[in-house]
Amino acid sequence: MGSEQEKKPAATVEVEGIPFPREIAGAKTLSLVGHGVTDIEIHFLQIKFNAVGVYLDVDGAMEHLQGWKGKSQLMEDEAFFDALVSAPVEKVLRVVVIKEIKGSQYGVQLESSVRDRLVAADKYDDDEEEALEKVSDFFQSKYFRPGSIVTFHFPATAAAAPEISFVTEGKEEAKVAVENAAVAEMIQRWYLGGEAAVSQTTVRSIADGFAAMLSSA
Repeated sequence: MGSEQEKKPAATVEVEGIPFPREIAGAKTLSLVGHGVTDIEIHFLQIKFNAVGVYLDVDGAMEHLQGWKGKSQLMEDEAFFDALVSAPVEKVLRVVVIKEIKGSQYGVQLESSVRDRLVAADKYDDDEEEALEKVSDFFQSKYFRPGSIVTFHFPATAAAAPEISFVTEGKEEAKVAVENAAVAEMIQRWYLGGEAAVSQTTVRSIADGFAAMLSSA
């Protein structure tokens, strides 16, 4: 009996001591396909800001990614990450705060990174500016205590708007809809955009995980 329990994978994966469930409930069961941290190096010290977990409908994603079957070097393959972002499957990004900061600092970083991606893709117009400002404003009054959670929910179809939620101890959950498809896409790319993504540990984890799944599919 003991050996059977030892073989069974743990129900959670720990990232910097923060537990991420291997599965969460969505329209379908969503599986943890990658995890890591956002960090910067200052004077040779690594400062970790957030732990990141990426969840999605694996079966749906695997159908969409059959072109990469048998390929092992996905980390440098920008087309793979493009396909992952455009895959019409439900996705959830869970960001858990490690280092305390003001929500406005996170909002400015998100706004700047997403705007740069929109401009580079020639998709930045009045509608995008307004939608992005609404997202940035959402974070202005928030305070990112350790353990606070930001969740980005991207539905499988465009019928429902993507949504961002924020939960911190002692406060009710706050939510904002992302009503612009281009802004929602670039928020995904901020976390899932391969070598340009904000968390390299997370995208490497995703690349390694899908390489293993696609080689055995």
